[in-house]
Amino acid sequence: MHQRVNTHIAQRGSGWTTIEEPFECATAISQMTRDDILLMECATMWLSNHMMADHDLEHQTEALLRSFATCAADIVVVTNETGLGIVPENALARRFREAQGRLNIALAAQADCVVLVTAGLAQTLKGVM
Repeated sequence: MHQRVNTHIAQRGSGWTTIEEPFECATAISQMTRDDILLMECATMWLSNHMMADHDLEHQTEALLRSFATCAADIVVVTNETGLGIVPENALARRFREAQGRLNIALAAQADCVVLVTAGLAQTLKGVM
């Protein structure tokens, strides 16, 4: 995972500020200004971190959504659609799939624009890009 993060940082170049925050994103989000653009990559890893730590997902999601609602910056959230495949065989994977679906629904409801990218092709589901 460290190599993957380092590869992403190198690809973005020096014009980006990277904040690695596995749990408390609201703190970093609250520091953004109107001149910033926030890229959260990714909501799926954020959810996975909280799930594996056995945190209250509903509480954490509400806190994240509140921080987005009060953030001065423009926000882009990358997330994964986990509900398009087969239903997982094990209970943890099913629980994660359901939680990710609920998170994606909540993010989309609050977003001005939602874009699904499949095979490199962007399809606007809500709003205007």
